[in-house]
Amino acid sequence: MVDGQDKPLYSYKLYIAGKDVDGEGWVYTVSSRSLLEDVFTSVSLKRALERNDHDEKAAAHPYVVGRCAVAGDSGIDLATESAAAAAAAWAAVPLERRMRVGSRFREELARREEELIGLLVAEGHPVRLARWELSCLTQVYSEESLDWYRQRMHTEFRHGGRRLIVRRQPDGVVAFNPPQNAPAPSAALSVLALMAGNAVVVRAPRSIALSTMFVVRELIAPLLVEAGAPPGVLNAVCSNPGQTVNRWLDSPLIHDIFYIGGSQEGLRLQEKCVARGKKPILELAGNDGIIVWKDADVAKAAEAICESFYGSGQICMVPNYVVVHPEAAEALIAEVAEQAAAVRPGYPEDEEVLLSPVRRSERFFALLRQALDLGGELVTGGRRIELDGTPSDTGVFLEPTVVRVNGLTGARQYDIVREETFFPLLPVVVPELESDDELLDSLIDFVNANQYGLRNSLWSRSSSVVDAFVQRVVNGGLLKVNDSHIGFLPYLPSHGGTGLTGGVFGEANYPMLKTSHIQGVSIAHDVSPRDAVFGS
Repeated sequence: MVDGQDKPLYSYKLYIAGKDVDGEGWVYTVSSRSLLEDVFTSVSLKRALERNDHDEKAAAHPYVVGRCAVAGDSGIDLATESAAAAAAAWAAVPLERRMRVGSRFREELARREEELIGLLVAEGHPVRLARWELSCLTQVYSEESLDWYRQRMHTEFRHGGRRLIVRRQPDGVVAFNPPQNAPAPSAALSVLALMAGNAVVVRAPRSIALSTMFVVRELIAPLLVEAGAPPGVLNAVCSNPGQTVNRWLDSPLIHDIFYIGGSQEGLRLQEKCVARGKKPILELAGNDGIIVWKDADVAKAAEAICESFYGSGQICMVPNYVVVHPEAAEALIAEVAEQAAAVRPGYPEDEEVLLSPVRRSERFFALLRQALDLGGELVTGGRRIELDGTPSDTGVFLEPTVVRVNGLTGARQYDIVREETFFPLLPVVVPELESDDELLDSLIDFVNANQYGLRNSLWSRSSSVVDAFVQRVVNGGLLKVNDSHIGFLPYLPSHGGTGLTGGVFGEANYPMLKTSHIQGVSIAHDVSPRDAVFGS
């Protein structure tokens, strides 16, 4: 609640060492609905409040949702110092007590789910996709997953009169840099680093800070107090990305930087981290593929393929290209076109809406032009549309767009096949006709040659085809077979991948394991060192 206002307004200062700390100004969140109803008023309100945060009339406007304090250099450094001061004491807390924070976080997330969804919707997430994002956290913090993490954090054996321990120890201070498209669910992964025994600093993106600060301040922080964690174990600042990451790089107190963002920026950060002796944990772009064999359930495969258009494709783990067996191509393309037409725009609180506005669409049309110039065939879409789905040159949404690409050999000449586009723009590649054995080899080689490596999917009823993919596909952090491409499951990783997705250290990402390091321990009783070396 902002002082002097009658209506509730979320207001978060910097959170450092267990206290709310003043920043150097404020950034305000206005509802995403306002940008569709009255963009001039929406932008004017935000600018007016950020120039003069005492403008009570502007703050009371129904479009205004909340505000977050902005950190300067001193606030960023204070958060790092506070984390470093608390790290050792928190690492000494028994693992079981730290693990309890994960269970309690799941409970609190369920209790306040609708409030968090409301904030995500205010920030522009369609409500159905907001629920999907939180379903990730439900699986990440499920009892099945927590038990799996616990086993890998500490395992004991008996051997030759010794107690042998294989355990993971916390890295120290972990800095989290969430992305702009999904900062709050990404920031919630910091609980895993806390469970590992690390102290944490979270940066809330200036452009979309509110839901992140809510998760940190309202959901996670009270659980650490409940667990008896020392102040400073969790810190959160809203700040500029370059300024913050550079200070983290320069600080000897930061051990890991968990960076979620674009591939080029992430790979440059990786080099800087290694040069400074820090661990880079990278969640970068994805260019996920779906392979559809000739015996696939076409209708269900099309359902998974059309996940490509959710959030207008501005989600890293949606499918980005499809390769379909020539014998199934016509049926699949027709089914995808039909289902894509049902993916519609609208206000984010509408339960039927899955498209998000796309503010800068010039790149979309450039990619589409290149694909058509190279010989691709437009199957459906390709236009701007209005809130009600009507085609319009000034529409802020983009139609779900499908392009047929003939031939596997030259498919990666197409930027829409080779790169992540972050648009509702999906190529369906139809390979040259080969024998099934030759084609299967070609498809597996094509998947493995992808420079990116987040998720891959296969649709086939053939056990031999499924077995071939499971045994031979080495690209990516997750392989889904006859399933939702973007769905989450217990035990399996929700994030992480190879190549341009995760950098040179890339693999499936379990943040509790990534922010810790393995250590072996032997505790002997009445053992002769000489006998241990040379034998009795």
